[in-house]
Amino acid sequence: MKYLIVILGLVSTISLAQDRNVIEPDKVYDEYAFIDAQQMYLNMVEDGYGTSNVYKKLGDTYYFNNDYSNSHKWYTKLFENNDGAIESEYYFRYVQSLKAVKDYDKADALLIEYQKIKGADSFTEIFVNDKNYLEMIELQSWRYTIKNLEINSESQEFGTAYLNGSNEVVYASSKDSASMINRRHKWSERQFLDLYVAQIDSTSLELVNPRKFGNGDQKLNTKFHESNAVFTKDGQTIYYTSNNYFNKKYKKSKDEINKLKIFRASKTEDGWGIIEELAINSDEWSTAHPALNKEESRLYFSSDRPGSVTGLDGKSSSDIWYVDIDSTGTLSEPVNLAAVNTIGKELFPFISEKEDLYFSSTGHMGLGGLDVFVTSLAEAHDSEKLKITNVGKPINSSYDDFSFVIKDSTMTGYFSSNRKSGQGLDDIYSLRQNKPLACKDEIVGVVTDEETGELIPGATVVLLDGDNNEVERVIVKKDAAYSFTVLCESTYSIQASKEEYAPADAVTTTPDVIATIDLPISLKRSIDDKIKNLQIGDDLASVLDIPMIYFDFDKSNIRPDAEVELQKVLQFMKHFLLLK
Repeated sequence: MKYLIVILGLVSTISLAQDRNVIEPDKVYDEYAFIDAQQMYLNMVEDGYGTSNVYKKLGDTYYFNNDYSNSHKWYTKLFENNDGAIESEYYFRYVQSLKAVKDYDKADALLIEYQKIKGADSFTEIFVNDKNYLEMIELQSWRYTIKNLEINSESQEFGTAYLNGSNEVVYASSKDSASMINRRHKWSERQFLDLYVAQIDSTSLELVNPRKFGNGDQKLNTKFHESNAVFTKDGQTIYYTSNNYFNKKYKKSKDEINKLKIFRASKTEDGWGIIEELAINSDEWSTAHPALNKEESRLYFSSDRPGSVTGLDGKSSSDIWYVDIDSTGTLSEPVNLAAVNTIGKELFPFISEKEDLYFSSTGHMGLGGLDVFVTSLAEAHDSEKLKITNVGKPINSSYDDFSFVIKDSTMTGYFSSNRKSGQGLDDIYSLRQNKPLACKDEIVGVVTDEETGELIPGATVVLLDGDNNEVERVIVKKDAAYSFTVLCESTYSIQASKEEYAPADAVTTTPDVIATIDLPISLKRSIDDKIKNLQIGDDLASVLDIPMIYFDFDKSNIRPDAEVELQKVLQFMKHFLLLK
């Protein structure tokens, strides 16, 4: 009994130690100190205490800091060793992580598995409607030439904005060699960001002669984050993103998070001295990434405010919103730009001279992480006309690609990315657009038996252009489905054939917007197949598919429409005479 008590006591002690091992990193995790929690979870795994909870949160510490290759490692362990139901949000995070390591087949398979387990929802709806997204992305790819800029450092540089009225760009950087204080954010252990300004080399697009924005005016650059700005055309007003720190007051939300806010500053003779916090901000949610329309009458921004799309974790995701700005600078109530928003994150809106809306998203189908998408600003307000295009490679990668800006007049611009080929955590890249983005549609359908409705696998389906030239052909598989990617505003015909069936075709003209055209094809049994087992007394009209034959009143001549049908009878009789 004494030994039993000793053993039980030892087990109890080990159990308590394990509980403390879990409780401590969970507490740090809940305080959003992800880097500290990460090391504690890693120590637990090394000590043999790996569990589903540990794998989840260890993956999260990397995922929330955009380190998708490492989040992939731990989410893989979660899905391989789970001891219960896995929450929906982890399917989403794992899909993003799989794409980051370019395992697109497994990501797509996981989406299908998720739909079987959880049922159809907005997470899988976009995928189901766009299963050939990788092909569509490839068609848009290689229309840009990009270059990693020399201004990048081992720290963060991102979020360019044109300073109107000058040949300069304002961007965010955490490189601060002048500071003797190494301040870091506990979420990521990264240094805080300030706004910088640099001149554009018109030939190379390099950013040169960088300096703190505002000539060192600390009223705008604080000891916390400043990033992602936009300027009015006259260069006299700036909207920019900053932490919830104003008039030397640092504020947190109820869940102890310091949120992001948008501030507006006006230029004076003494610099950017008049700064105001926008009324759309709150201590309880983030408001960031301002963008102005061409008339400067509307401000677009990203926010997880109430009314945003709810993510799979039950929390508000980050959506694109907008407000109207009146002549006094007063803002209207925010409106959700619902047509473009998903359960993922929509961030970094930018409106070009042609009023195209560029933004980054994890919810639309992409290559992994944040991808850059574009749509007409007018169509972004009309879900029925909306067409969203992934701008393709090399702008997009399996990592986070964001903060896209472009001057339509020169077809040059900048974007940011945390891809591994860069110099630092986030880098700025220049871009030159060599070709316009193409409008592509998709023609899809299945081949079936007209009489029975059954699928016809093995059928050959041929795509012909408007001049009757063959473009592509496929042999359909067990699902009897075909799919062709085609140009907008073009005429195509689809021809399907199979032994024992008569060939059939269908013609369509594609619209002037990105769309999917459903064009099913039904095949009829061929005459030869139908007469194989023909018996005396069978209805020949039914076998040969001959409709009622008409004669004109009080006339004996054969009408042209009847001649076509009687030819079938003639050919049938000749066929039988040959057989005899």
